[in-house]
Amino acid sequence: MLPGELKARALRRAKQRGVSFGELVRESLAAMLSSAAPQSADSLLADRAVYNGKTPADLSAEHDRYLYGPDE
Repeated sequence: MLPGELKARALRRAKQRGVSFGELVRESLAAMLSSAAPQSADSLLADRAVYNGKTPADLSAEHDRYLYGPDE
């Protein structure tokens, strides 16, 4: 069910942590599912590190300038 290299990495990590492979999978899934944003949310608007309130009025027209600086 898992690609060989991924399973090997997971088995090594479980051994390092002193837990079973199954326990590592359960913990990993629980962590991923509890912290994941809902699938229906717009990732740009949901990520406050990217979007946080007001933006310049000309952002859509001048986005390259805001991202990369003025042309030289």
